[in-house]
Amino acid sequence: VCQMTSPPLLFSLVVLSNLMDSSHSFPNSKERKAMHRFLVLFDFDDTIIAESSDNAVQRASPDLQFPLWLTSSYREGYYNEFMQKVLAYMAEQGVSKDSIQAAIEGIPPNRGFLDLFQFLQSHKQYFEMVVVSDANMYFIESWLKHEGVRHLFTKVFTNPASFDDTGRLVLRPFHSHSCARCPSNMCKQVILREYLSLRQKERGGTPFERVFYVGDGANDMCPCLALGPHDTAFSRRNFPMHELLEEMQKSQTEMFKANMVPWVSGEDIVNCLKKIMEER
Repeated sequence: VCQMTSPPLLFSLVVLSNLMDSSHSFPNSKERKAMHRFLVLFDFDDTIIAESSDNAVQRASPDLQFPLWLTSSYREGYYNEFMQKVLAYMAEQGVSKDSIQAAIEGIPPNRGFLDLFQFLQSHKQYFEMVVVSDANMYFIESWLKHEGVRHLFTKVFTNPASFDDTGRLVLRPFHSHSCARCPSNMCKQVILREYLSLRQKERGGTPFERVFYVGDGANDMCPCLALGPHDTAFSRRNFPMHELLEEMQKSQTEMFKANMVPWVSGEDIVNCLKKIMEER
């Protein structure tokens, strides 16, 4: 059952004014029919997959316990910087590219998510899918390709990562930003707003009818503040994203305007999307 919880709906005139603006070049009927109506954004760690990809890869290290100098170097809000050091240390310990890839490919998907992808694939004329993750490109691309689902995603937004000539996986930050809520290397709200703006221009001024965001972590709360009253935040039940958004709803802050649907498995999301499509 799709049980949405939402603050009082506020009518937005932004979409209406965009549609009425004669300066927009509207797509013809054939192009309009081919355009996706809905955008679905997915976090990766603990959302698409059943654990953190960083934790899975760290288990490939010969000694499962890292030295104190390394673990104590972590600074709050600078996890990307910490993982750069971890990956450099693992390379020094002789952890190979094959070992890292095997660890990534061995991560199970979250329960019901392959069924969710199958559902979205069967309705691909309606849904555009994107990954927005604070993991890294090598981990995500490797896993998605191994599971045979990479083709479903139009775009992957994540931290750049690639192996250098010495066999070390080099990780870099995605971007810099001024958002105080987010880690130094990534603000998912900035990514979401820029993508929506770009796609609306590419679609001849036509916005997506609805946006769905699927996540679990504290850094998945920020992009949900960019969602409107017709959009949905799918928050993993009893995880930080769910708890933070629930607090916002209880305090009746106008910052969060979307519906919220807690999920335990991909089946919960499928059931809700089916209901939304049936209502149209």
